[in-house]
Amino acid sequence: MNVLLRRYVPGAEPVSCVPLTQGLLNRGYRLTTTRGTFFLKQHVDAPTSDRATISRQHRATQRLHALGLPVAPPLPDTDGRTVAVLGGHCYALHPWVEGRHRNGTQLSRGGSRRLGALLGLVHTCLERVMGGAVGSHGTRAPGPYGSADPEDTFRLIDELLALAGARSPRDPFDELAERRLLERRRLLDAHAHLRPAAAAPGAGGWVHGDFHPLNLLYRGAEPAAIVDWDRLGVQPRAEEAVRAALIFYVQPTGRLELAKVRAYARAYRRASGAGTAELAAAVHRVWWERLNDFWILRWRYQRDDSRADAQFPAASALTVWWTREYEAVRDAFAG
Repeated sequence: MNVLLRRYVPGAEPVSCVPLTQGLLNRGYRLTTTRGTFFLKQHVDAPTSDRATISRQHRATQRLHALGLPVAPPLPDTDGRTVAVLGGHCYALHPWVEGRHRNGTQLSRGGSRRLGALLGLVHTCLERVMGGAVGSHGTRAPGPYGSADPEDTFRLIDELLALAGARSPRDPFDELAERRLLERRRLLDAHAHLRPAAAAPGAGGWVHGDFHPLNLLYRGAEPAAIVDWDRLGVQPRAEEAVRAALIFYVQPTGRLELAKVRAYARAYRRASGAGTAELAAAVHRVWWERLNDFWILRWRYQRDDSRADAQFPAASALTVWWTREYEAVRDAFAG
């Protein structure tokens, strides 16, 4: 701790360092010192925890901050370095941003429009600050952006059903998981012919990669900081807009607040320049993705990690409701 402070906040002495409980991939701490309060991040998620990747994220946030976006770039040391390696782990120190998280139920339609416009601005500004990079030869990575093979999903469902059935003692979550797995197998069998084709090469753009309520801090009604840029990368931009809305606007019953989704999506399209056809295609591809996705159950049954269990009831119900209300959801994003 003192080593970090000497490098990034000379003259500061630590007062307290409190772990933050939110977040699934990395570790964060509220670090209070004699010279202010900071957010200390320990990068431990293997795909994004190397120094080069973190430094690229940091440069992006510095440039976005210069363009006026609400981000909190890390503090540099006297040599301009923002990543410290201690004990084999990478750390970064950020300003502490006072604010709170807001989900879709706490956003008005006006707030939903501001949210959509903000994500559209993020995408257009990332295009400016990241340019056409970065593939293995210094060019934009072309994809491919394929779609899940239902035969692979059927095999996964069978594996997860076996693991859920073998749990002892069983609990209500296991009963729900079995019911949803069987239900999903029926849905997938009925809709397998709707598997989307791979997105065209070059369809991707730079995205935040993990835009959801826990990565956006509000001060009052206005966004104060977009945080956690670990998943910064090249993906189809409109698909990030759809995925974000699913998390912001899903209700506990699995329904989406479609009036707010419509306000959000229209503002996103205006800010990003995305067309209605692009959003409609993104809705279809993300619907198919969700129909084939079981990441929460994989964490629980394959990794013995139950931290995401609380998200499963609404997320699994959403897939069923969305399949039934497919046209209404598509029209909310693209109408």
